[in-house]
Amino acid sequence: MKNRTREQRGLGKYDAPLRVQQTMGYNSFKRGDHVNPYPLDTMQYREWNRGYNKAYYDNLNWVRKYETRARGRTVFKGEVQHVGF
Repeated sequence: MKNRTREQRGLGKYDAPLRVQQTMGYNSFKRGDHVNPYPLDTMQYREWNRGYNKAYYDNLNWVRKYETRARGRTVFKGEVQHVGF
């Protein structure tokens, strides 16, 4: 099978390597950088956002898992909690 050129595959010069932009987006979330460095309407911009969103949801799942576990031990230790009106 013959390799097709980037042009034949419909790719521009900014379309690859996309893994780099995705990793940059993921790491940007971890560092707290919330500004996408790529121009709008480019594949790089979308891949950076995809990496950023992946890191966001990974972090959200981690927080949900460990926050509820820690909160459950301290709040529901067998004590009866009364709410006064």
